[in-house]
Amino acid sequence: MDNEDVTSDFFESGQPSGPLKNRTVLLGISGGIAAYKACDIASGLRKLGADVHAILTPHAASFVTPLSLQTITRNPVHLEQFGNGGNWKPEHIDLAQKADLILIAPATANTIAKLANGICDELLTTIVLASQCRVLLAPAMNPHMLDHPATQHNIGVLQHRFRYEMIAPEVGEMACGDFGVGKMAAVEDIVNTVSACLQSRSSLTGKHMLITAGGTREPIDPVRFIGNRSSGKMGIAVADAAYARGAEVTLISTVQVERNYPVVVVETAQDMQEAVEAEFDGCDTLVMTAAVADYRPIVVSQHKIKKTESEDLVLELTKNPDILDLLGQVKRKDQVIVGFAAESEGLLNNAQQKLQRKHLDIIIGNDITVPDIGFGSDYNAVVILTAEGQRENLPRMPKRAIADHILDMVADRLAAADKITVSN
Repeated sequence: MDNEDVTSDFFESGQPSGPLKNRTVLLGISGGIAAYKACDIASGLRKLGADVHAILTPHAASFVTPLSLQTITRNPVHLEQFGNGGNWKPEHIDLAQKADLILIAPATANTIAKLANGICDELLTTIVLASQCRVLLAPAMNPHMLDHPATQHNIGVLQHRFRYEMIAPEVGEMACGDFGVGKMAAVEDIVNTVSACLQSRSSLTGKHMLITAGGTREPIDPVRFIGNRSSGKMGIAVADAAYARGAEVTLISTVQVERNYPVVVVETAQDMQEAVEAEFDGCDTLVMTAAVADYRPIVVSQHKIKKTESEDLVLELTKNPDILDLLGQVKRKDQVIVGFAAESEGLLNNAQQKLQRKHLDIIIGNDITVPDIGFGSDYNAVVILTAEGQRENLPRMPKRAIADHILDMVADRLAAADKITVSN
């Protein structure tokens, strides 16, 4: 995307049409050298039809001029915390309410820190706090600043608690001469991410998504339990992605998380069964990512079991109900059930058998013997099988990206079911 493209496109009359027509994007620009790319980002978004409004932090104005952005976006550029928005509403409220998505590119360590701690001492952060829409952050900073525990903590706060998503920075040479991770993502990648987010935003509107997450704990006594290594990250990623697409989400989780959608916290397999069955009839899709214990102790001691002279302790276990199996037998034709299979051997064969035996629509299999993915990691690599015999392999990628891929498949199935219902 070069300057000639920008000039030829934006001095033509009229708002471009495209997949983002009638969508409003607030382009926040914070004070870093990568701010010079903001003009190309604004150009790319406007070519897709978006109505782009640029908001500069005071430091950003040292790197890119308001006049350049105003010429490209054909909208006034916003700088002042208490500027005049042209009507009776405060400017930060007016902009926050009209936004379909907020993109901050570049997002400096300072801006990320402010957002993580709710500080709004300039217009951009004030708008973000006043809005309810999705926020994409494209970090750009020195590798040491990005790797600093404070920055990593702030990124973690935003990703795991609120409605923010990161467009990962790239490896490259910095303006300061250092080399490493911290270079802002490519303009094309940023524009494509915004486009994908806005186009998928309403794909699950009106649908009730029931999602489970985490590993159950089966008590032995008041201190000990039988459990597994599941962190709940995959299920939470699916729930966040579904909520971002407009779904009504209920997350049943063994992990306590703060979200804008209902989270039902459970501990045991029986707790999870009761919670899932209570919601199942009213849901359109069940995504069962939780690692539910297959067995539980027959007897749970009311007091801590003490050590004895014996070298052995015998625990008698009994089978837990198979939640997926039970619900697969009673699901409606218009419901979609997605299961997961974490396997240490025979992945394809075991996943295929589970898919058929439990009457699932889709199953996601992963090999738990592969290091750095799966349990506890933010990444996974999976194979996806469908009831129709389709198979797809996804290489190592963030769990959120896998979640979005799964939801693309779910959305297609729900849309097809809706068409059959209408035709009947």
